[in-house]
Amino acid sequence: MRQWIDLPPVWLVGALLLARYQAAYFPMGLSFGPVWADLFGGLLVGGGVVLMALAVYEMARQKTTIHPHHNSARLVQSGIFSRTRNPIYLGDVMVLAGLILYWDAVLALPLVPLMLWFLERRFVIPEENRLRREFRMEFAKYCEKVRRWV
Repeated sequence: MRQWIDLPPVWLVGALLLARYQAAYFPMGLSFGPVWADLFGGLLVGGGVVLMALAVYEMARQKTTIHPHHNSARLVQSGIFSRTRNPIYLGDVMVLAGLILYWDAVLALPLVPLMLWFLERRFVIPEENRLRREFRMEFAKYCEKVRRWV
């Protein structure tokens, strides 16, 4: 059961539920503004979904796992992975930020840096440590070329 709960999409849904709950039941009269938050929120959500889709496509093309707790068959460095080492996690954070803006969940805004911190500590660092052990020099060169986030 724990293996299904400890996945990034589950944590994203949890953060989204908190943000939606805050927007619906505790708005406190706060708002980001009428138009720009909806537009920027939509762009963030769309961009995040595109990033995730590009990453999933590239990982499938390279025939490696998308599961964060499994060992990778290959070190994927092409496609979107030539721009960011963590496009799926970056997409998760963008979707969260975008929906917080769209829902006018002002008080939920601290969930964005918390989610980024949590994803990094719980998933990114352990994944990178596995990749570092498995691909050694190749991963070190990749880290020199491509930043963790942007």
